[in-house]
Amino acid sequence: MFGTSRYLSPQFKKLLSPSNPFLKFSISTISTTTTNHVGDPPSRPGPPPIRVDITESAGRGVFATRRIEAAELIHTAKPVVSHPSLSKIDCVCYLCLKKLKFSNDSHTRIDGFCSEECRQEAKAYYELEKKADWSNYNKYCRDLGLKYPLLVKRLACMVIAGAASADCVHILQPAHILPKIEVEYSMLRSAIEGLNITKENLNFLSEQWYADVLARVRINAFRIEMVAGSYDDLHALAAASVEAESGVGNAVYILPSFYNHDCDPNVHIIWMDSVHARLKALRDIEEGEELRICYIDASLDHNARQDILLGGFGFKCSCPRCLSGD
Repeated sequence: MFGTSRYLSPQFKKLLSPSNPFLKFSISTISTTTTNHVGDPPSRPGPPPIRVDITESAGRGVFATRRIEAAELIHTAKPVVSHPSLSKIDCVCYLCLKKLKFSNDSHTRIDGFCSEECRQEAKAYYELEKKADWSNYNKYCRDLGLKYPLLVKRLACMVIAGAASADCVHILQPAHILPKIEVEYSMLRSAIEGLNITKENLNFLSEQWYADVLARVRINAFRIEMVAGSYDDLHALAAASVEAESGVGNAVYILPSFYNHDCDPNVHIIWMDSVHARLKALRDIEEGEELRICYIDASLDHNARQDILLGGFGFKCSCPRCLSGD
C-alpha cells in the first residue's frame, strides 16, 4: 500500500519468523491446484508464487517469487469468518454465501445451507446462533446500515463453539477510529448470555475484545460480490454497486489482507460462486515485484479515491496513478 498499510502490527516480525506455523499454513501449503471453473486460466500445482515481506515504506507486502503471467490464478483463500448480508440472509448459504436453489423439492435447501458439507462445517456455531434471539441486534444493524458487527457476532459464536480462537484476527491491522460500541456490545452480550453458556466460555467476550475485533474487521473485511461464473465478466464486476447491501455478504481473510493497495493494481480478487476468494494476475508480474490489489472502486476519480481511502482506511494514497492526478 502506498501510504499506510493494512498491517503495521508489532506482531509482524513474529509472523515472518520461519518457525511460525501460521505463516507456513497461510502461504506454503495453500495450493493453486483447485477445481477449475469455466473460463479459468490454467493454474500450476504447488504453493503460490508469493512471499510476505517488509516493504520500505508500507509495513508488510506480498511479493512474487517468480514471474507470474497475466490471467494466472495466483492462489485461493478461505475466510476466517464470513456472514451474509441481512438482505440476502434467506437467499444464500449461511457458510459459503453461495446462492441457494429453491424449488418445490424441500431438499434443495439444507437448513439454510447449499450442501451437507457446508452444514457440517458450520454445525457447531450455527446451532449456537440459532438458539439465540438476534432480533434486536439485527434490527440495530439494519436500521443503522451496519455490516461489520454481524461478523463480530459470528466470530463470537465460533469462539464459544471451539471453531476459532479468540485472537484469530488480532494479527491484522486495526482501524484507528471506532464509533461507540456500548449499545451493540450490550445487545450481543445479552443475546449470548440467554443461551446459558458457562462463565468460563464467556471469559473472552469483554467489551475490549469486541472493540479490538471490530477494529480489525472494519479495515480488513471484503464485501463479497459474485461474478457470473467465469473470468470473462470482469467488467460487470467492476461496475457493481458500492452500496453495503449490494453484495451477498462480507468476509475477513488473512493472506488477502496482507496485500497492499494500488489504484492501478496488478492483482484482482474475485469470487466466482462462493466466499472462497481467488486472486488473479491482471498483467504480467516480474519476480520480486510487489503484488497489489485495489481496496475500492478503481473507476472513481482522484479526489473520490483519496477521500474514501483516507476516511475508510486511514491513509493518503501516493501510488503512481494518484501522484499523476489521474
